[in-house]
Amino acid sequence: MDESFSKIPNHVAIIVDGNGRWAKERGLARSRGHDAGFENLKRITKYIFSKNIKILSLYVFSTENFKRSKEEVDHLMNLFVKGFKMEAKTYQKENIKVVFSTSGSPLSSEIISLMKKIEEDTKNNTKGILNICINYGGRTEIVDATKKICQDVINNKLNLADLDEELYKKYLYQNLADVDLMIRTSGEKRLSNFLLYQNAYSEFYFPNVYFPDFDEKEFDKALIEYTKRDRRFGNAK
Repeated sequence: MDESFSKIPNHVAIIVDGNGRWAKERGLARSRGHDAGFENLKRITKYIFSKNIKILSLYVFSTENFKRSKEEVDHLMNLFVKGFKMEAKTYQKENIKVVFSTSGSPLSSEIISLMKKIEEDTKNNTKGILNICINYGGRTEIVDATKKICQDVINNKLNLADLDEELYKKYLYQNLADVDLMIRTSGEKRLSNFLLYQNAYSEFYFPNVYFPDFDEKEFDKALIEYTKRDRRFGNAK
């Protein structure tokens, strides 16, 4: 292994940001930026898993994104349908298990059906886990988890005294290992309601690059930076 990558994160999360601005700077419609972002997503996802990273979470559409113009939202929804159909065979070929973190509605029934099918078809794949966060919000996820816990307590399926941080994670949309490296492209330096519970001790990296230009070399820079970090998890060293 290259010494530059001597520490490989188990779980990488990426806030896919800057597609619209990438297009605007080129005098293009925002939709063209989303198209370019989708093409890059296909390339970079495969590359990331080739680095022996086991979990990749992608923030592709937040609950707040529905506030955007109908034209942009419709384009993104059509892009998700196209992308899920197009990439389904790739996930199988690459042995990637796909899961979705989502609050569901108001996603269309077509998108929800496609997500369920992809999850079912890839559930036994073992190379890595691709967690696609679509119509996702971290606060909503925590509220939804708390509602499930309350219901289990009411139904005598859970003793409240047994509830701890690890057990709480099982009530989240996906029970995955905590994030090790959280990347937000475009230079913006905020979480924007992304994986609030799972990012408690992650390392943050904010490259000043729009997502369509976040290529293999840019990801390698993120890994090099991660290798330099001293992760103490609150311990003195």
